[in-house]
Amino acid sequence: MTGTAQTGAGVGRRGLMLVLSSPSGAGKTSIARQLLAEDVNLTLSVSATTRPPRPNEVDGRDYHFVDQARFDDMVASEAFLEYATVFGNSYGTPKADVMAVLEAGGDVLFDIDWQGTQQVANAAGDDLVSVFVLPPSRAALQSRLEARAEDSDEVVAARMAKASDEISHYPEYNYIVVNDDLERSVRSVRAILAAERLRRDRQTGLTEFVRTLQAEGD
Repeated sequence: MTGTAQTGAGVGRRGLMLVLSSPSGAGKTSIARQLLAEDVNLTLSVSATTRPPRPNEVDGRDYHFVDQARFDDMVASEAFLEYATVFGNSYGTPKADVMAVLEAGGDVLFDIDWQGTQQVANAAGDDLVSVFVLPPSRAALQSRLEARAEDSDEVVAARMAKASDEISHYPEYNYIVVNDDLERSVRSVRAILAAERLRRDRQTGLTEFVRTLQAEGD
């Protein structure tokens, strides 16, 4: 499933899947955008969705906007790495796009919920690094949702009602970040990514490289 990215001295690195999840409004998308702007080795997994575009969203960049019939066809043909229905809209991660990046040794960032994370975990195994983003308080979460001014009061209320269930899945994640400050949260996730890229079991060619070092000392 994964390729290698060259890290120097003949040592390569397997690509990884970085998942960010949170209740709606906790800030995972803002964190993801900053990471992508700063890291040329990180590619966003663009999901397909049946929901209509929001202002300033671009088809193919933010989402692949499709109708329900097309989405159902993709499900039937097993074209998704994961998919789910959230607030009446369907979302899914096209498998081919992700596999192409991983085969080239790149890293893929996922902005998905806990249901999608479970499906990706089943497919990715050790290639998955999962981070759950928590809000500093329920009041802050509601304030952020209202400040977006993208959803009706009814939708905001539904998102708040769903937040407790979403938050209950935090133990399923490798890392937890409390997003009380966006810049600090971005630094935390950046540190997680840097450490995971250096994990011994992600580095390919390492055994051969170490043998050359040992041979040089003989």
